[in-house]
Amino acid sequence: MENTIKFLKEKLGNFVPETSVILGSGLGELADEYCDIAIPYSEIPNFIKSTVKGHKGRLVFADINGKKVVMMQGRNHFYEGHTMAEITYPVKVMKALGVKTLILTNAAGAVNETFKPSDLMIITDHINMMGTNPLIGRNDDTLGERFPDMTEIYKKSLVNLAENCAKDLGIDIKKGVYLANTGPSYETPAEIRMARLLGADAIGMSTVPEAIVANYCKMDVLGISCISNTASSTDGSKLSHEEVIQTTNQAKAGFKKLILEIIAQNHHIQRA
Repeated sequence: MENTIKFLKEKLGNFVPETSVILGSGLGELADEYCDIAIPYSEIPNFIKSTVKGHKGRLVFADINGKKVVMMQGRNHFYEGHTMAEITYPVKVMKALGVKTLILTNAAGAVNETFKPSDLMIITDHINMMGTNPLIGRNDDTLGERFPDMTEIYKKSLVNLAENCAKDLGIDIKKGVYLANTGPSYETPAEIRMARLLGADAIGMSTVPEAIVANYCKMDVLGISCISNTASSTDGSKLSHEEVIQTTNQAKAGFKKLILEIIAQNHHIQRA
């Protein structure tokens, strides 16, 4: 990690980010609008290049209304063939750069039958169905303890903050449990019924590994899903990544407003 941090600090100078946002499929426009320094993953030592459509694959640093923010414009996924260590490596880098709060976003399918495409859902908890854990292997005691508590991965104060910010902005926000599968295939109708029985409200292929590692590193975590589609073709319709991008494009205006408001308000809480 030393090579990565040295490289980034040489690029950043005195810029020390306190908040990080990982932007999911179709949600990267925020990093286009607020961009002081942009570094492609391919140029950063030990980073891997993003291959998924809708993910530009850049680390973007920005001063957003006086707040120091670093955004991942696209993430890497387990289904691309990367290891858990590789896809969560950027979270450890964020911690080393000084980030205290990590905001995770994603596009997710609706399991909760009251949810509809373009809804935004604050993640209150998650279910890891990926068959592995990013903390498996030798423990780095400088980052976290061997057996970290996972009772409150998604910081309740941040959940409340996001809910209040949405209310102030007139956004009808949802809250719920996110279930992560490996992908890249979408779930079968039977798997969605199983997820519903387990208590999931939305389902996707990311976020959980990063959330586990961020919590392990003692970062405050907030997760927000953009509901991009119903999670299975129970009505006979076919699911596609193009549908995901199209729906997130419809929701991105409200999403951007919400993220910006959360960043602003969380700054005040940290300074109080």
